[in-house]
Order: sequence, then C-alpha cells, then structure tokens
Amino acid sequence: MNKQEILNEYKRQEDKMCLSKVLDKMEASKAKDKIETTDFLDMYQVALVENFLRKIKFENYKLYGGHEEAERKVVIIYPEKYDEKMLEKNYSKILKIVRVLLPEEEYGKYAHRNYLGGIVKLGLNREKVGDILVSNEGADIITVENFANILKDQLPSLTRFETSNISIEEIQNIKKREVKIEEIKIIVPSLRLDNIVSDLAKTSRSKAVQIIDQERVFINGQNETKASKQIKLNDIITIRGKGRFTIKEFAGTTRSGRTVVVIEKYI
Repeated sequence: MNKQEILNEYKRQEDKMCLSKVLDKMEASKAKDKIETTDFLDMYQVALVENFLRKIKFENYKLYGGHEEAERKVVIIYPEKYDEKMLEKNYSKILKIVRVLLPEEEYGKYAHRNYLGGIVKLGLNREKVGDILVSNEGADIITVENFANILKDQLPSLTRFETSNISIEEIQNIKKREVKIEEIKIIVPSLRLDNIVSDLAKTSRSKAVQIIDQERVFINGQNETKASKQIKLNDIITIRGKGRFTIKEFAGTTRSGRTVVVIEKYI
C-alpha cells in the first residue's frame, strides 16, 4: 500500500492529515501486533475515515465513542486475532470518564457550552475529549485514557468548577443521557436541504448554503455538502453548533404549495 498515492486522491490538507494518522495507526498495529487508537474525530472526520477504510477494504477497525449515540469517536485499529469480546475488554484501557459532580446549589447551572468552553479556556487539546454528556447534577466528559488525569487536575482551576467533585470513572459506568425532545413545525418551499437548514438554524437561505459548504451538516451521520439534496422521512439531520433533528412527518401543504414538516428537536 503506497501511502502517498492513496493520500493524493484527497484535495484538502486537513483530510490528508487525518487519514495519514489513521494509516500510521494501521501500520503500527500490524508491526506491533497490538491495538492502536487515534484521538477523537468529529462527525465529518468519522464519515471521512469510515468511507476511506471501506474504500481500501480494511475491516479490522471500530469507531467507538463510549456510548451508542456518540458523535465524537476514536478509531480503534486491531490485529486480526481479536474478536468483538476481546475488543470490548480493552475499552476501559482506551477511554475514561471525567465526571463533574456539581454542589447541590449549582444543579442545572451549566450547559454543554460551559463545560466545553472551560476546556478550551484551559488550552487543553480538544482532540483528547469526546462527547460531553450533561445532566442536572453535572457532566460526564469522555476522554482518551492518557488524558483523564490531566483534565481531572486542570478543571478545578476554573472558578465555575472549583467546588465541584471531579473524579475519573470507567467508561462502562457512563451515565446515560436523558434525551429530551421538542416537537416543532416548519414550513418550507421544498424539501431541499438548504431550505430545511435555513429554518432549523433560523437563518437566511444564503447563510444556510454557507453552513452546508462549511461541512457542518450531516444526514444520518454522513456529511452532506449538496444544498439541493432532498430530505426524506426519518432522516436525522445534525447541524454542528445548532443541534440534531429528526424528520418525523410531512403534514401536508399550505395553499401556496409550501410543505409543512414536523420535526423532533433534541434539546
């Protein structure tokens, strides 16, 4: 396998760098006959890597983010001798949870942006952190194993978390996120993606096209950059920075021929 020839097929430097790291992990796993893992990938990178590995017909990998609906995931490359059970036994060596338990008087005070903003403020590597599952009592922050102690030690230096109880927990003890859903209705001239994104992101259609061009929109986990893409029933649309939405029903048309769409918004 000629690494440079493979990477030359990709135009974006960011894509080349991401795939190069994956290829390096593949080579290391084969040479050492052991599991190798990447840092966390965002949704765009997950789709990129998954399509790439499928293209080169590589099967000894798993995308894992610590819970079933994870958006940020690591790539686990493993030797052929491993089966699913052997792989599962290694999950606790790959990911950990940094659990933030707020004092009772601060329950419900912080949202996802407050936890992520704190990590960014500390200058810590975002690629070492996966999903942040926020609850009323605090949050479970998923990290790669070798970063958990760093995050645990650094978070109390932030005023917002100085009185919190911060601990490292095993990944299998993750607190399941309570999914809250709000039903909304939008009225669009057509089921083109740019029309849907415009309403969901509460912005103009031209701004929606920019969001799509910036590769911030995903349909059923796959990055979509075609503004004219037709949306279908049960499609799950994720707009980075805006949230996740499920198309639940096409509820008829208005007198002017516009389509009424019922959507479930995850809040």
